[in-house]
Parts: sequence; C-alpha cells; structure tokens
Amino acid sequence: MNEIFDDSTLTEVAHLICGDETPLLYRKGYEIAAFFQRAGWDDVPEYDGTPRHRWARELLKERQEDSTDDAARAILRLANRLEYYNQQQEYHATLKRLNEVLVLDGRRIGKEEGQPVLVRCEAGFENEVRQLPRVELKVSVTEVVSDPELAATVQLRLDEARTCYEHGAYTSAVIMLGSLLEGVLAHAAQIRTAGVRMPKPLRNMGLNDFVDFAYENKWIEHDAKLASELVRHYRNLVHPMAEKRTGHSPNRDTLDMCWPVVNATLNDLAATAAAPPAPSSPRVPADRGRARNPNVSTQRPTPASVARRRPGGGTTAGT
Repeated sequence: MNEIFDDSTLTEVAHLICGDETPLLYRKGYEIAAFFQRAGWDDVPEYDGTPRHRWARELLKERQEDSTDDAARAILRLANRLEYYNQQQEYHATLKRLNEVLVLDGRRIGKEEGQPVLVRCEAGFENEVRQLPRVELKVSVTEVVSDPELAATVQLRLDEARTCYEHGAYTSAVIMLGSLLEGVLAHAAQIRTAGVRMPKPLRNMGLNDFVDFAYENKWIEHDAKLASELVRHYRNLVHPMAEKRTGHSPNRDTLDMCWPVVNATLNDLAATAAAPPAPSSPRVPADRGRARNPNVSTQRPTPASVARRRPGGGTTAGT
C-alpha cells in the first residue's frame, strides 16, 4: 500500500481506535493491542498502562517510521464491519468520523468486492469533497429509455459516474456522462418519429449530430443543446492525445458544470417523450423564403418548456 499519513491524521485515528467519545466503540488497553493484531500487525507489544491514546498514537507513528503498512492496516480495520459485531451504530459513527479525518489527508474509504480499501481523493473538508454537483434530475432513466436492457445500462453508467466523482476520478466521470448522453440521444433518434430528416445514417452519427438532431426535432431545449458542447468536448478526452493537446484535465469544477447538462437533457427528453413530432418546414421557392421571418419557429413553445411550466409536472427520481 505504501501509504504515508500526516501526524495529525494518525493522532485522530488513535482517538477512533480508543473510542472515548460516544457513540464510538470504546476499547480498553488490552483490547487496543488485540485490535492491532486483528489488523494484521506482527509483534504487537502488551499494553503497558500508558494513557491509551498516547500508546496507540505512538505505536502508529513508530510503525510508519519503520516503513511498514501497519498504519494503513489499522485504518482499514477500523472501517471493517467485522470489528463491530452487533454494533451497527458504532460502525457507522466510526466510518463517518474516519472519512472526515482521511479526506483532509487526500484519502477516503472505498469498497472493493465488499471490503474496505483506501482510495485517493481531492483533499478538503468532507462535506466539500463528497458533495455531488447540485443535481436537478426530475425523472427516472426508464422515463427516457423505453428499452429495459438499455435503461439498465444507462442507469449503471450514471451510478458509475457518481462513484468516479466521489473518488476524484473526474476524467472517468465526464467520459461516462458523455457516453450516457450519446446513448439516450441515439435511442431517441432510433425510436421516435422525427419531423426533421436525419442528416446521415444512424450508425455514422456522433454526439454532436445527435444533439443537433434532438434540438431540431424539439426534443431538447436550446440551453441543453448549447451546454452539451461542453460535455462533448470533455468526453473526447477519452483519447489521451486530445487531453495533451488541450493541456487541461477535468476537475471537480468540470463535473459541476457537466452534470447539470446531462440532467437537463434527460428532463427534456422525458418531457417530450409522448409529444408529436415537430412539423417539417414546407419547401418554398428561394425568393419567397427570403420574405419569411426566420424567428417564427423559435417563438413557439416547445413541449419541454410547456412541461416545465405545468404545475406539479415533474416526476422525481433520486440519482
């Protein structure tokens, strides 16, 4: 693991091991020694009567100075459910406090095959690092995607994007959101009756084509169309050379901007799911076309805007 922790982190971890504050799990001196043994430490000394917190802290610091991974093992044992038989309240309280401590040191507790693991994250206060962007998704994925198998795939990508965000994997998160966005727009193009002809065969269309096609058919609003360009740009960073050319990697601010774009698009697609197709513009001679007001079509309300203004028109789904 090769994890090196700040002294202040080890001090707080020692407090959690001792559990002097409720509702943490209290451990007596000999129980602390047994805890280190369960964490996988070799040659744990017997408790010598030193104040428990000082004894635990000094052991943690000594093991780290000896270039062992014992401090990380102790932290992971603190996050292990096996340490809290029939003590669910103590477990959740310890895990919450532990993450509050670790996040200041650029780590947090994650899960891998049901077991706690240390994962890197952006250092900061817990409520800042864990908080997702302000999400206003008002619909469920199944309201947007009628194919159950595809809907499950889209939901999985949404969940994985959230996991990537929480663990500081911002490039992976934005690529996942771009993939999701293209998938739901391609599905709409495939199953909906369109009033505007598809510009090219479906298999040859990319995210930009699908966004334009959805907008021309009044399936999404103008704000979603414009903002989707941001998601498309960062989704292209799936190619490392593209990231090298831009000289910028996605960060938390990037996700805070991109996530609402996906939500807006999903909301619009759900609001227009049962709407009639947008009428095709009649072909007129070129000389007559010059006299037409080019802004007439944009002045008409779209189904999505009507749905937004309808009282109680949104269906809430948690993401």
